[in-house]
Amino acid sequence: MVSITDHYDTYPYPERDPADEARRLIVGSPSRPVEMDHFLWGGRHDWSKPLKALVAGGGSGDGLVQLAQLLTAAGRPYAITYLDLSPGARRVAEARVAARGLDGITFRTGSLLDAAEYGPFDYIDCCGVLHHLPDPAAGFAALAQAVAPEGGMGFMVYAPYGRSGVYPLQEAFGALLDGLPPRERLARARAILDRVPEGHPFKRNPNLVDHEAGDAGFYDLLLHGQDRAFDVNALSEVLAATGWDLVSFCQPGLYEPERITGTAHDLPPLAAMAVAEKLRGTIKTHVGYAAPAGQARRPARGTAMGLIPHLSGVKARALAEAVRREKPIPLTIAGETMPLSLPPSTAPLIAGIDGRHSLTQIAAAAGLDPLGFGALWAKVEAAFLPWGLLHYSGVLR
Repeated sequence: MVSITDHYDTYPYPERDPADEARRLIVGSPSRPVEMDHFLWGGRHDWSKPLKALVAGGGSGDGLVQLAQLLTAAGRPYAITYLDLSPGARRVAEARVAARGLDGITFRTGSLLDAAEYGPFDYIDCCGVLHHLPDPAAGFAALAQAVAPEGGMGFMVYAPYGRSGVYPLQEAFGALLDGLPPRERLARARAILDRVPEGHPFKRNPNLVDHEAGDAGFYDLLLHGQDRAFDVNALSEVLAATGWDLVSFCQPGLYEPERITGTAHDLPPLAAMAVAEKLRGTIKTHVGYAAPAGQARRPARGTAMGLIPHLSGVKARALAEAVRREKPIPLTIAGETMPLSLPPSTAPLIAGIDGRHSLTQIAAAAGLDPLGFGALWAKVEAAFLPWGLLHYSGVLR
């Protein structure tokens, strides 16, 4: 079997060219400061203090570069530790950081199982890693030992139903290509996949595209030597057993079964999320935030007027103009189009969202008293919070 280190030294993942840093920043969930604040700290984090963060299993550096660049752009202090087993992946991440001139980062080659040696951390990013450990629970537990009591973790782990077809091919390629070096395994697997019948669940799954993005994507998806997926119940169990509470998934609307059934239900929260995952069948990854167990943390809500709202992935003024004209908003989430409609009376509130003005200030600018504002703002929240498009944070103020 090819070791994890050999795998990622040969094909650092994701496949990145440091020269591309001059023209774009790759952003996503988790580990955007605005989103972190919203889910972990109720939108009230003190960004004047240096954020001590760990990128656990940092790979070629997407999470690291995003977090460091966004904090730098916001003028916020930080100290980030990058930790990964692969020297090859680390070299790519270091080159990307150097291309941007970012500082405040310490690079270490090693296992996330040793994370507590470098902590405690206010924030831990761990994306696409825990499901590749021989014992994922040991990884969750090690990170729980490394996080500060008031800290939290942004995570991504694989989910089974949206990855339909992946695991039979992984097993077949593992048996057929055992003992071959990585590059030969890749060439042989590509040739075999071309001959796999079109009716195979993998080829019928439109959600799977990593193998089309390059050699690193193909290898990571179909030739990985250690890979398991967690459904909602299994993820909940491993979090609970290792000292974590799930605060929220980044797009909680995906985990609400009534959005598919069209009817209300009386299921408890965990059972409802598990049912929604099965009804959708398209969720490839679970992306969310967790906090040390027993704190009952909840994402921020706009009932606190001092909070500062942000829109993610959409432009406030263009969105407000569409709402004013009563045009449906075409929203694409996880490959599904979900048109949203909001009353024109919410347009001035949406236009006021700039990441620097509080709800109190937005209400005053719109000439609304707290009661009138609250009724309208509840509609804005209902439209955008479930899909990870609205967050609260003072990071830019």
